[in-house]
Amino acid sequence: MTHFTTELLIIGGGSTGAGVAWDAALRGFKVILVERRDLTHGTTGRYHGLLHSGARYVVKDPQSAVECIHENRVLRRTHTHCIEETGGFFVVTPEDEGDYPDRFKAACDQCGVPCTEIAVAEALRREPLLNPRISRVFEVPDAAADSFLATHATAEAARRAGAQIFVYHEVIDLLTTGGEGDRRVTGARVRNVASGEELVIHADLVINASGAWAGKVAGLASISVNVIPGKGTMLALNHRIVNTVINRCKMPADGDILVPIQTVAVIGTTDERVADPEHLRIERWEVQLMLDEGEKLVPGLSRARVLRAWAGVRPLYQEGFQGESRDVTRALTLLDHRQRDGVAGLLTITGGKWTTFRLMAETTVDKACEQLGVKRPCQTAETPVPGIEQGHFWLGHRLRQV
Repeated sequence: MTHFTTELLIIGGGSTGAGVAWDAALRGFKVILVERRDLTHGTTGRYHGLLHSGARYVVKDPQSAVECIHENRVLRRTHTHCIEETGGFFVVTPEDEGDYPDRFKAACDQCGVPCTEIAVAEALRREPLLNPRISRVFEVPDAAADSFLATHATAEAARRAGAQIFVYHEVIDLLTTGGEGDRRVTGARVRNVASGEELVIHADLVINASGAWAGKVAGLASISVNVIPGKGTMLALNHRIVNTVINRCKMPADGDILVPIQTVAVIGTTDERVADPEHLRIERWEVQLMLDEGEKLVPGLSRARVLRAWAGVRPLYQEGFQGESRDVTRALTLLDHRQRDGVAGLLTITGGKWTTFRLMAETTVDKACEQLGVKRPCQTAETPVPGIEQGHFWLGHRLRQV
């Protein structure tokens, strides 16, 4: 059996895991990342492509909103080529009257999210397929993002900084030492899913960045992490019916976001608590709900051809929460298992949004530095990833290359 030794072992090859590997490698740590499938196989590769401004959360979840707008600005610098500057509208439909729009504008101001009310006529000029019955429109700095490109660019940046990345390597056990009250995670036993070969990776610190599977990974060390898996179903339509991200100006609900992403538009999402993040079924009623709700934003949307329906699972976490997944905070959560469970050597990073993956990584590696007794500042907020020289994504960039 082959043995490896490293300072940080990161479990999970989504945006957060790749972000942790990049951050830690830039700070000079010896890093190994393991992922049981390919990079972005989990939630990262199954979301709607929105770079959040934070406006969606300003009323209900202001901490998440503050995190989003901060990282929105950072990622435009570090992952420029992965982002299309679509801008975003929050629109008030006939069903959305009431005091929410005024509360929304005030909350945007309080959270530092740029928000300008524009004339309905101007919005319809820019997006002529929008529902002509909308009564108010607010413009915010939402954008479209390519999570696949961004995560692979982040992973490549980590590799160039010295990180090792093992895809198709599944963690089958966490190594522990000590007894009750004095336990420590010291690494992991990993299996190559193609060859069946097992590896042992010894680490000073293990970071659980496995998203919706974080509870399962922590369970290998007999630690309970109650991740709340929130399934979100989305539809990709056969053409790009808008060029601006469109949100309904109301409390977040199902089917109230329309995202232009490359040559298609994505309508989403549902939010349903599920028991198992592994096996997701798309129900007929979910598809119909997306189409029905989409009609309220763009009349005629339901006549577009649906190219694909898919679902991702949000790795939500809120200590002691028992309600619906829609009501769980989207703010990031870092669990220090030495402090929380009396088990040293393991951190779990969960919650958050794709938009905040870099901040989640920074928070995690800050804690790793603290636990390992070193002071090394984060560099990722000002360090561009490979590919940034291409500039902002735009729809005709491939034609330009030809």
